[in-house]
Amino acid sequence: MARILPAMASQMIIVFFLLCSFSATFISAEEEQGFGKSLDPKQHKLKKEKLSHFHFFFHDILSGKNPTAIQIVPPPTNTSTTGFGSVAIMDDPLTVGPNISSKTIGRAQGLYASASQEEFALLMVMNLAFTEGKYNGSSLSILGRNPGATIKVREFPVIGGSGLFRFARGYALANTHALNMTTGDAVIEYNVYVFHY
Repeated sequence: MARILPAMASQMIIVFFLLCSFSATFISAEEEQGFGKSLDPKQHKLKKEKLSHFHFFFHDILSGKNPTAIQIVPPPTNTSTTGFGSVAIMDDPLTVGPNISSKTIGRAQGLYASASQEEFALLMVMNLAFTEGKYNGSSLSILGRNPGATIKVREFPVIGGSGLFRFARGYALANTHALNMTTGDAVIEYNVYVFHY
């Protein structure tokens, strides 16, 4: 009898460990399945994807009493001719026409930074926040490189959006319409092509 008890005890311990490992495997598999799952796009009001084109003007105003873009980090004191390291934050109006007095349809909100030591090239990080018509409250997000001085038409990826632009993807073309070399004020023409639902 004394020999049977230790043998039973060791078997019970083995069974206990097997049960624990099985339950841990079951819980682990259940957790993995709960992390992500396939959804029916129709449940999220995602119908047929469409391609839209938007045309507007972006007003980057550095001068005057109410600038729409301000430098928040000056370039370090060095001999860089590109302003490498400087950062500006913007809340630039988007208008239907090239004049600042034309109808405002939204704002370009974000930042740009001089990101090249060799040429004038900016890192652009911005949301195009629309305020007009059915797009009011929706926005497109852009992240990309702007070699403004060397290329006439610059291209930026549209990496996402909100509101009517959920799951958006596409590209934006920027062309300098006007530039005041004294003040730095600029009017940029944008053509944006976006796939969205």
